[in-house]
Amino acid sequence: MVSSDFSIEEQEEEEEDYFDYSYDVAGTEPGSITIDPLALPSRLTLIEYDENNAYRRVNTQPKDCVSCLTNNLISWANIEGLGTENILREVEQVFQLHPLILEDVVSVPQRPKIEDYPDQLLIILHSIKPNKNEIGFTTEQISFILGKNYLLTFQEDEIEDFTRIIDRIRLNQGKVRQLGADYLAYLLLDTLIDNYFPVLEDYGERIEDLEDQIVLNPSKKTLQEIYNIRRELLALRRSIWPLRNLFNELTREDNNLITKEVYVYFRDCYYHTIQILDILETYRELASSLMDVLISSMSNKMNEVITLLTIISSIFIPLTFIAGLYGMNFEYMPELKWRWGYFGTLFLMLLIAGGMTFYFWRRGWFKLFLQK
Repeated sequence: MVSSDFSIEEQEEEEEDYFDYSYDVAGTEPGSITIDPLALPSRLTLIEYDENNAYRRVNTQPKDCVSCLTNNLISWANIEGLGTENILREVEQVFQLHPLILEDVVSVPQRPKIEDYPDQLLIILHSIKPNKNEIGFTTEQISFILGKNYLLTFQEDEIEDFTRIIDRIRLNQGKVRQLGADYLAYLLLDTLIDNYFPVLEDYGERIEDLEDQIVLNPSKKTLQEIYNIRRELLALRRSIWPLRNLFNELTREDNNLITKEVYVYFRDCYYHTIQILDILETYRELASSLMDVLISSMSNKMNEVITLLTIISSIFIPLTFIAGLYGMNFEYMPELKWRWGYFGTLFLMLLIAGGMTFYFWRRGWFKLFLQK
């Protein structure tokens, strides 16, 4: 019998800073935790299943998870929100977590890592999604604790993509109900890794737009946008780069919590991580080259302006000389009494200006401006 209460309400993720990693104050006792006053209240959801049945209990208590350690069902205890210390401590006692595990879970954000404890495996990484309202991305720390027949997940907030995995459990789709908790961990991790690709795709589109701006209308605003992209890509790299070692550890067949059948799936996650890193490094190089191209383009644009002003100045230099020469108030100047002196001087100035313009044109100096 499948429980009918098997849906999760959608919630919006809150934006956070780009991986300003937390740290403990010097002298803090190992295993102590500090709850963020802005953290959401903790809510525990328990999902248990086997090949024939699936059950789900929402807003349950940690004491209800005691049976997860003794029954033959695969259990998934999902804690949304890290703001209720009592619930977190009770979960710690029920599943006999090492004190350092809970300390890492509530210290947000942590550098992605994997830690091997007796009978448990701790995995910490970040969920990343494109920012719906602005450019950039939003982040959330996800912590996994894999046991023999159970999986604990700690989230800062609800992750919408996990509902797809819940639906697969409910509808018995794929292999999730036939395999153990290690395969469930793979499905959730693979979902988080797949979310990196849309983020990188957005950066690819932004870089293409910046290339067009650099060619058509380079400006200081474009320079600021390139700087922002480089900063965001650097922050993104800080989250993705540790995943390479993380999944490399998961592909080593020396952990009794991961079966040989599931190792292959974790290896697929490892290759996806390598692909993401390759794309990221390519975009970082493109962003750096865009900076150089923009500076060169702005310099060329300045040189064009200087060239145009130089041409105009060169044309007016002889005209200024003639005007200055006949502007002197000497009494004995031959042309002062000449009837056609004024018109003759204007004609001479026009002739010189036209001749110099024609000469510059023949030399190709106006070609650049005429093309624009």
